Amino acid sequence: MHRFSIWKRYGFAWVTGALFLITLSGHWIFGWYAYVSEQRAHQQPVDVAEYTIQMGRDTLENWQSEFLQLIWQVAGLAMLLHVGSPQSKENDDRMEAKIDAILLAIDPKKGDHLLEEIDREYEGRHTDARFVRLLEEEAKAGKRQA
Repeated sequence: MHRFSIWKRYGFAWVTGALFLITLSGHWIFGWYAYVSEQRAHQQPVDVAEYTIQMGRDTLENWQSEFLQLIWQVAGLAMLLHVGSPQSKENDDRMEAKIDAILLAIDPKKGDHLLEEIDREYEGRHTDARFVRLLEEEAKAGKRQA
């Protein structure tokens, strides 16, 4: 088994983390210059504690408006996909119907037996019954003609 270094395995995370730290540092550094300039314009003393509170608030506002929305979109989609929302099951049902069709086309008797066995094993799940019914009707019609 080929082993990669931690830098190579997690390269995307390292680059993302570096970009995050660079932009966050830039935000705070340029925010400091803006804060000092504003305090001097209003003839107020420069206070590091006040600046920290103001920049912390601004940073959290940015994260709330940008990152939390994106995180919700990704996490919400993953959660809905995991619990099996109707939108996420659409492709699974189609894939299952195709596999059922292949099994029935290759060997209808053995296919029926396998499908019944799988259905018993995974009781409660469903397949596209209409498609399977159509295939069974075609198989019966083909036997009558032969």
